[in-house]
Amino acid sequence: MPEVALYLDLLSPPCRAVYLFAKASKIPFKNNVVQLGKGEHLSEEFGKVNPLRKVPALKDGDFTMGESNAILLYLIRKFKTPDHWYPSDLQKRARVDEYLAWHVTTARPGTSKLFWLKAMTPYVTGHEVTPEKLNAALCEFKTISTTIQDVFLQDKPFLVGDEVSIADVVALADIGQVSKC
Repeated sequence: MPEVALYLDLLSPPCRAVYLFAKASKIPFKNNVVQLGKGEHLSEEFGKVNPLRKVPALKDGDFTMGESNAILLYLIRKFKTPDHWYPSDLQKRARVDEYLAWHVTTARPGTSKLFWLKAMTPYVTGHEVTPEKLNAALCEFKTISTTIQDVFLQDKPFLVGDEVSIADVVALADIGQVSKC
């Protein structure tokens, strides 16, 4: 089966999620590095792969697409990965979908905010953010972490049960970035 082309900047949590999943699933892919910091995603050439000019992006023959969760689902279906990644059981799959939806609306914005305030703002501006701003972001992150633990994990080893799913990979990609701040 021919490999797909992935366009990634591993500094981006959504890109890391796609990359980690593809590697863990032994999906053959060509990694095309797109350096966001250099504006490579804004180039005319990259616009042919993803007119939204965002990473991650996928190219499979003439087919192209963006958005990390959609790419994950495409790879799962195309490469018929093991069921635990995106369970065929309706209720387990619904739990994966539930986490992914919550992640996009709540966890990702909160982790991104903390990362930008703690790491990127001082790097870009040369100045720390105010303690009030940082503390508010830390409180938001604590709420996110508590929700992951109490609502999604509960007493399970993984977010939706006894086996790893794409929900876990998506969570790891974002939470891992904040833990390095």
